[in-house]
Parts: sequence; C-alpha cells; structure tokens
Amino acid sequence: MKAVILAGGKGSRLYPYTTILPKPLMPIGEIPILEHLFRRLKTSGITDVVLAIGYLGELIEAYYGNGSKIGMNITYSRETTPLGTAAPITLLSNTIKEAFLVMNGDLLCDVDFEKLVKFHYQEKPEVTIGSYNKSHKMGLGVLDIDENSQLIGYREKPEHNYLVSMGIYVMEPTVFQYLEQSKKADLPDLINMLIKNKQKVITYEHKGFWLDIGTHKDYEIALTELSHNPDFCVREIV
Repeated sequence: MKAVILAGGKGSRLYPYTTILPKPLMPIGEIPILEHLFRRLKTSGITDVVLAIGYLGELIEAYYGNGSKIGMNITYSRETTPLGTAAPITLLSNTIKEAFLVMNGDLLCDVDFEKLVKFHYQEKPEVTIGSYNKSHKMGLGVLDIDENSQLIGYREKPEHNYLVSMGIYVMEPTVFQYLEQSKKADLPDLINMLIKNKQKVITYEHKGFWLDIGTHKDYEIALTELSHNPDFCVREIV
C-alpha cells in the first residue's frame, strides 16, 4: 500500500522555527517528526511513500532523497501554489489505482496502520477516518439560561469530549472523481462531498497515543512524551 504524507504547509503557528525549517523536519528527539511517521509506517510493512511538498519542500527532498538510506521508497509531488489539504492528492490520480493512506506530516502517534488498513478492507467504505477521543476543558464558568434569560444552571469549567479526526485516512481511488485537478480544497470539503453523495465514510477510533504538533505547546508535549518513553518508535530503520 502507498502512503501519501501531506508535508506542504507553512506551519505558521510554530513560527519562528518554521521560518528556516518545514514543520515535518522539526526534531523530536534525535530525528524529525516526519521520520517518526516513517518508522511507524515501516513497522506495519508500508515503505512506499509519496510526500506532497510545498513550502520549503526542497529541504525535505534534500534531507531524505529517494528514501533508500532509511529503507523507504520516497517520491515527491510538489504543488506550485497552495492547494489546501485535499487537492494535492489529485496530482496523484494517474498513479494510484488501489486503496491508499493519507496523513498529515506533523503527527506523533502509535497507530497500528496494519490494523487500520485491515479494518478498512473489512468494512469497504470509500474513506476510513482515523479518529481519537479528545477532551477539552472550558476555562470559564458556563451559564445555562432559559428563553427568559433566567439562570437554570451554572457549570464551573466543564469538560467536553469530542471524537476528532487524527488527520489519518484510508481512501479508495474513487475519491479522485470528487476533486477537480489543481482546484483548492481541504479534506473536510472532500468528506462532506462524499457524505452529500451518500458514499460510505466510517471512522476507526484509536485508543493509544496521538498528537497533532500544531503549536508550541504541542511541540513541548511531544518532546516530553519522547523523554518519558524513548522507545515510542523503533530506534532505527533497518
């Protein structure tokens, strides 16, 4: 199976680090974020990867080349103008003819991709979305009122749970027909188009570790996680 890793974003929330490095090359321990993904994929037998690059993509390409040094087969798809998170995969519509993985290039996780793919094949949807139960604590007191503005409840800093997308998907190549070549679109747009057209979209809930490294706080959490669990990923790709 081929994995498409979206690595073209500017990572503006991680400035100033990302003024000189694309976010997927930010180090977590001794290796970049991206390489943690490579190692996790390889433990599931997936070594064929397409990197969809854009901002500072030449640095990613210079660092990894064709991937042979780390036991991967890496090719590149470059967008000349920002296309959003979904449109870059349309550039691959002529080369992908079977189910494929799509994921963001700024994730730290312990997902068993082999189990995810097996689940997708068993359920036979157009898209399987990797999901995660995320809690969010409101930092304020929340007031509940009725239609007459009379207070009927006061909740101090309540906590809510949400099932969120992990930014990991298994897709069938039929999704290409819902995306116009080189037209800007994000993955939520694609998923909503599939739902609108009554296509089967399901979720696969991951109960292990997952972190989207989008902010300075997330980056610090990732560094702490790895310091507490140095065997989070295999140490070397062999």
